[in-house]
Amino acid sequence: MTAQSARPAATPSPVPDAIADGVDAEIFTANQRKPLGQLGLIAAILCILYTVFHVGVMNGLHDRITDFLGLNSVDLTEPWRYRLIHVGGGLALGFLLYSSTLFSEDRPGQADPRRMLAILPGALAVTLSFAQVLLFWLTGQGVDQAAGADTAVWTFGLPLVAGSVWLIVVGWFWPDRRRGQFDMADLFLALAAITVAMYLIFHAPFLRLRAGTGLAKQADMYAALAGTVLILELTRRLAGLALVVIAGIFVLYAFVGPWLPGILQHRGYTMTRFFSYVYTDQGILGPTTAISSTYIILFVTFAAFLQASRVGEYFVNFAFAVAGGARGGPAKVAIFSSGLMGMINGTSAGNVVSTGSLTIPLMKKVGYKPQTAASVEAAASSGGQILPPIMGAGAFIMSEITGIPYSEIVTAAIIPALLYFASIYFNVDLNALKYGMKGLPRSELPRFDRLARQAFLFLPIFILIGALFAGYSVIRAGTYGMAAAAVVSWLTPYRMGPRQILYAFEIAAKMTLQLVAVCAAAGVIVGVIALTGIGTRFSSLLLGMADQNQAIALFFAMVVSIILGMGMPTTAAYAVAASVIGPGLVQMGIPPLTAHFFIFYYAVMSAITPPVALAAYAGAAIAQSDPMKTSVESFRIGLAAFVVPFMFFSSPALLMDGSWLEIIHVVISASLGIFMLSASVQGWFFGLLAWPLRIVLLVAALSMIAQGWFTDFIGLGTAMAVWLFQKRMVNPQTVIRGSD
Repeated sequence: MTAQSARPAATPSPVPDAIADGVDAEIFTANQRKPLGQLGLIAAILCILYTVFHVGVMNGLHDRITDFLGLNSVDLTEPWRYRLIHVGGGLALGFLLYSSTLFSEDRPGQADPRRMLAILPGALAVTLSFAQVLLFWLTGQGVDQAAGADTAVWTFGLPLVAGSVWLIVVGWFWPDRRRGQFDMADLFLALAAITVAMYLIFHAPFLRLRAGTGLAKQADMYAALAGTVLILELTRRLAGLALVVIAGIFVLYAFVGPWLPGILQHRGYTMTRFFSYVYTDQGILGPTTAISSTYIILFVTFAAFLQASRVGEYFVNFAFAVAGGARGGPAKVAIFSSGLMGMINGTSAGNVVSTGSLTIPLMKKVGYKPQTAASVEAAASSGGQILPPIMGAGAFIMSEITGIPYSEIVTAAIIPALLYFASIYFNVDLNALKYGMKGLPRSELPRFDRLARQAFLFLPIFILIGALFAGYSVIRAGTYGMAAAAVVSWLTPYRMGPRQILYAFEIAAKMTLQLVAVCAAAGVIVGVIALTGIGTRFSSLLLGMADQNQAIALFFAMVVSIILGMGMPTTAAYAVAASVIGPGLVQMGIPPLTAHFFIFYYAVMSAITPPVALAAYAGAAIAQSDPMKTSVESFRIGLAAFVVPFMFFSSPALLMDGSWLEIIHVVISASLGIFMLSASVQGWFFGLLAWPLRIVLLVAALSMIAQGWFTDFIGLGTAMAVWLFQKRMVNPQTVIRGSD
């Protein structure tokens, strides 16, 4: 069940109603393998089983799954076991499907015998450790409390770590460049990941008592160490080095604490205590993996059902029919379609690649510079992460961390999200007006009347939202959304039968793997923070530096959130930033919802903030523009997002906390302020705007954004003066004479 066999390869269609044909096609990254023949079938089956396992367990089909697996005595719903299967299975699939190198071409042929010899020591070591764990399961005898501290070290622990490291190094320096085959080194890394999971699952009852204490065994430490190394290596392959470096620094910090000054100092930890602790529900198996193993995989599967039923193509076609003919039409389409798809997609960069492959070339076609086209797409895709009701799973993560009800979070997110997208729209519209851009010819666009008759394709989204607000659990609502996507597809030419449903499960697993890796890597950081107490001490430092001034503390929080988020997907960025600075903000008296929304927004915006702006870089690759210039321009377009969090801090009514009169007032004044801010950024306010007037208009915008009737009058008055000057109704001479 490969992508190619599940549906025909998408090709651009000349028919206007199919302008978005191919936007739902599976996207392969540069280091992703494309297994051929029987290997492709095996990979597809493993991906399907991985997704079905999660969806089945979440929907109460645990007994049937355990009967199928022959594990009647094992409770897979127990959090540790479930999360260990989630991480271990994700690691195994990740190593099978993603190489340690980039594929420039598909090189067929046989494996190099010399390389096979190089792999052999690591393969034998991992096999030995797997055999030892298998013996634990078969005999029921493991490393129990009465066992010696060094039990199974030579038959399990050391071979597992040494073999894993050996295979990783071979992959770095001598990669297998055959894209259609599994790499033998990675096959044994997948076996190592399974071995770690099997050991920890078997010993979970013991580990709950001894992990992170002096009672921990060396075998526990070696299993956790090997698991951590495998997590960081897969994170490097799927998300780059940024998160790996940050996690590595935190791990190093756990051991060098006694020699550090000031608040960084701590007593230090032994290898056994640290690694046995970090692979518990206080670290890798903690909040980040709890989210990725439930809400994230659920909504990624929902997105996969939309993709397999080609509902995503309808969304994009609908956006073109509505806005494609307006000035700068493709850019406005990007705002609508990328925001909608980004809401479901868990990664900004991934959404840029999927929808940007269509919108960026069309933006260039109507006159946008390549870097502008890429930056608009990056800003819109990133904004999808703050768009209710799904928020790229952010709403569920925030609810899990804070304990605030989901319904309260998504309600509070509505106005800030609308302000952000209004800002992008204003920037796009003013830019098109400034350069005289037109939209696409109506003859090249889908017909709105035809698409309007298919509006039922929005039903999966509405059913999902309706179920959530009707009080159903998130898992039940997501499952209803999947079922709705399959049902409505039968009213289209792309009916989802068993084959397409299995394809949706297959691509869901592939889409989830990056998030599994980064959430587990973020869990390493969270574990270090919990063990060393650096989060509490950093919060105290934050309070001291801010001298109890909340605005200063929020500025520091903004900087920390952006820095921690650079190079990370939103999920990991928010989880880490919330662990480090969230407690300090709440301790200063800032409401938890405001504090966590503040952190979340800046974690999202790190994707378009130079110098490490992943979403902007993804757009630049498609547009073939300069990555740094693109990131700077995407930062300018998304500038409102850097203002909005301070707005809802100073005016809680923007988070729906206030009377209706207060809410209406702040929405109107904030919208006008956002428009003025966009006009200042674009240099167009009813005509070209010189730099001095752009600065004046920026002051007016900030006055409108700073909530209050007095500042609103200042902002409106200043904007009116700029408008009169633009219309040549006043000039410097008349202003001077007026002052006389």
